[in-house]
Amino acid sequence: ANMTYDLKHVFASLPQMERGVAKVLGGDPKGNNFLYTNGKSVIIRNIDNPAIADIYTEHPHQVTVAKYAPSGFYIASGDVSGKIRIWDTTQKEHLLKYEYQPFGGKIKDIAWTEDSKRIACVGEGREKFGAVFLWDTGSSVGEIPGHSKIINSVDIKQTRPYRLITGSDDNCGAFFEGPPFKFKFSSTDHSRFVNCVRFSPDGNRFCTAGADGQIFLYDGKTGEKLGALGGAKAHEGGVYAVSWSPDSSQLISASGDKTVKLWDVGTSMALTTFNMGADVMDQQLGCLWQKDHLLSISLSGYINYLDKSNPDRPLRTIKGHSKSIQSLTVHKNTGRAYIYSGSHDGHINILSLGKLRHTGENNCFSGKGHSNLVTKMVVDEADQLVTCSMDDTVRFTSVTKKEYSASNLVKMDVQPKHVSVATGGLTLAVCIGQVVLLKDQKKVFMLDSLDYEPEAGAIHPGGSTAAVGGADGKVHLYSVQGNTLKDEGKSMEAKGPVTDMAYSKDGAYLAVTDEKKVVTVFTVADDYSVKNDFYGHHAKVVTLAWSPDNEHFASGGMDMMVYVWTVNDADKRLKIPDAHRLHHVSGLAWIDEHTLVTTSHDASIKQWTLKF
Repeated sequence: ANMTYDLKHVFASLPQMERGVAKVLGGDPKGNNFLYTNGKSVIIRNIDNPAIADIYTEHPHQVTVAKYAPSGFYIASGDVSGKIRIWDTTQKEHLLKYEYQPFGGKIKDIAWTEDSKRIACVGEGREKFGAVFLWDTGSSVGEIPGHSKIINSVDIKQTRPYRLITGSDDNCGAFFEGPPFKFKFSSTDHSRFVNCVRFSPDGNRFCTAGADGQIFLYDGKTGEKLGALGGAKAHEGGVYAVSWSPDSSQLISASGDKTVKLWDVGTSMALTTFNMGADVMDQQLGCLWQKDHLLSISLSGYINYLDKSNPDRPLRTIKGHSKSIQSLTVHKNTGRAYIYSGSHDGHINILSLGKLRHTGENNCFSGKGHSNLVTKMVVDEADQLVTCSMDDTVRFTSVTKKEYSASNLVKMDVQPKHVSVATGGLTLAVCIGQVVLLKDQKKVFMLDSLDYEPEAGAIHPGGSTAAVGGADGKVHLYSVQGNTLKDEGKSMEAKGPVTDMAYSKDGAYLAVTDEKKVVTVFTVADDYSVKNDFYGHHAKVVTLAWSPDNEHFASGGMDMMVYVWTVNDADKRLKIPDAHRLHHVSGLAWIDEHTLVTTSHDASIKQWTLKF
């Protein structure tokens, strides 16, 4: 019987954000999708139903910007090494059409001519800060001089005669005519960095937005200055992005003052101010006006759908992860499955599955949670999400109340790296140089002065035994006696330093992964004799998870592979190559015996359907 897999759902990451750095969003000429980047990935997201997403991961370096060709058939994406890839949007495979290296250094913005034949890109080149070329040959169709520093933004007028504009860290804008594009003049109206320059869709005007809080308007054909939005200043903070309405009569601007403003271009007056919050994470670093949707991006990475009739409350806010995901677990609650994931910055996301309209909704716990990387998570029998973090704490957070509380926090003496739970309120926390037993959220016993470095642990579902895997390549067994751990003087051999371990749900088997690319399964009832060794990974195995059927388990490694194994037959296995392309797998969990969930440092979560 063959084992097969099918990618059922991709739950995309949020945009990757950086304080004080504008985020460019790409709009879809057909109006269905929008584009942004995170790490090495370009995310194509459905604007009406953002739970629908596609991820392009073919850049070997961090991608900074992606823009649709006006035809809608291709996307050009640029990365920090200066590479531009032009790829197909119509096929699922996103075949590469062309690749260019216009300059060496980070690409910050891209613009196409309306016939989809020419591309301009700007950024942090060493010898030049911009280039404009034919999309199919790479031949130059002009020069982009006129700036002494990094160019942040570029746009091309979408009507003839063509014009090209740029904005730079030298506080200047520049105006070009072409093709071939030639420098005409600079504008020195801004007193600080120019963050964004954009033509209106009809080409009659363009605007420039700067770190000085100003937005200036110019004539699209001549480049002559027409005025400023909002009089003395458009915003109290720097303006990072602007986006025009489809009819060219209005625009929105996103600012570090934590607001988005909607402007009437004819009167230069703000029609609406959207107040996005009071926290530094509520700074607005990007925006997009597409059809009837007004989108803005917060420093948190959250994507806000703005409501003109209720400016203090977005229609919806898309949450999720903007930093790499390090841990994952699944829990069913009132018949619905929830995926919990913890990231590099301590953020924990709650992803609900189920009713079609709501599948892929992201949420989070209220209050203040972990302040550093969440290394491991599991739900206990009291419906608490038990998490350990590099902030030296273990937290017990009710999945029904959904709020962090200081009373459900246990401070550890040293950094915890692994947690597991069992019946009777037991939690085993494996820390640097220490193994700690907790009962009902209290530390009750500690093992230190060990003669090995503990790396991972597993407590038997029945609560009778604790197994601890060490950097010494051994699994050490302890019996749980009352509130103590007693060394049984028994250990088993893994093939290398232990990285993760777990008992099957029925407690019959213990599976152990190691740095030497092997998974070893021991039979509990047979005095922990080796049931099978599982070979297949090409690099360190970092995570494993048991299927609820107790006959299969999955493992993920630094080789970007996921394997699904059959306990009784090491040769009966399913390989999911490139589960998260160019990123190693950091977490696995099962929703049911035919549904596996994977996550990785690409900050996305994927749901797979398995057939045995």
